[in-house]
Amino acid sequence: MQTILGSNGAIGTELAKALAAYTQQIRLVSRNPKKVNDTDEIFPADVLDAKALKKAIHGSSIVYVTVGFTYSHRQWAEKWIPFIKDLITICSEENCKLVFFDNIYMYAPHFLNGMTEETPVNPSSKKDLIRAEIAKMILDAIKKNKIQALIARSADFYGPSISNNSLLTETVFKPLSRGKKANWLISDRFLHSFTYSIDAAIATALLGNTEKAYGEVWHLPTASAPYTGKQWIEKIAKELKTEPKTQLAPKFLVKVMGLFNSIMKESVEMLYQYDRDYVFDSSKFEKTFNFTPTSYDLGIKKIVETDYKQVKN
Repeated sequence: MQTILGSNGAIGTELAKALAAYTQQIRLVSRNPKKVNDTDEIFPADVLDAKALKKAIHGSSIVYVTVGFTYSHRQWAEKWIPFIKDLITICSEENCKLVFFDNIYMYAPHFLNGMTEETPVNPSSKKDLIRAEIAKMILDAIKKNKIQALIARSADFYGPSISNNSLLTETVFKPLSRGKKANWLISDRFLHSFTYSIDAAIATALLGNTEKAYGEVWHLPTASAPYTGKQWIEKIAKELKTEPKTQLAPKFLVKVMGLFNSIMKESVEMLYQYDRDYVFDSSKFEKTFNFTPTSYDLGIKKIVETDYKQVKN
């Protein structure tokens, strides 16, 4: 049995599809799980309830964590660390492997241009500190031989059928498809990598089913030579057959918007990711598994074909 915790999200759904290449015994766990494959077992559970979490994991050989909690420092502080603590304990007791889907928040801000698995960890915001702490908890558990685990780390991601979990969807694809201006934070002149969600899922499934991958951090396959914000908007607008109209949101405006929007309020401390080049390197994975990431042009094309056909026609 291979189990996905947080199965309803963008990555969890694609991961369920990818795991079908390895097993027909897939358990999907969330508050209201929905089948992705015909043979999936659905298991409704609150992953913050340790007893329910143990029942959800029982009998699993591999547990994949694609859980997403509300984008709030307070919520993260209250939920992530206790959840990871319970998760490590249960995986140890159940003798199952752990695959943790992670982001890059813990990396030192001055080293975002060319991020690798060796990039220094130096969190600079409240949410960064929490992500660094939970990654450390997992890595420490590996070192102490409590569990077999790996961390699969992604840049900001984009892909077909993704809504509020993707920066590009919310700020560029949706507005442009409606004839409105695309939005970009701080400055559109910096490079910004995005991981294609389907690649991320396929790679996460591959890592989970590769014995030699455990005990390490892996950057999930992400196309090299990313576009600047301006180029992303132009490329997407071209595929949508619309004008690349743009408006920038400088820091002071994001702060003002934060007075009325909780997501914007929580985003202020993360704006450093948009005032410099953000370039994600996945060459370790690509070389190890001979994997070529989906190009940005093809990724954009696939999203438009899947989600915006009526706009293009």
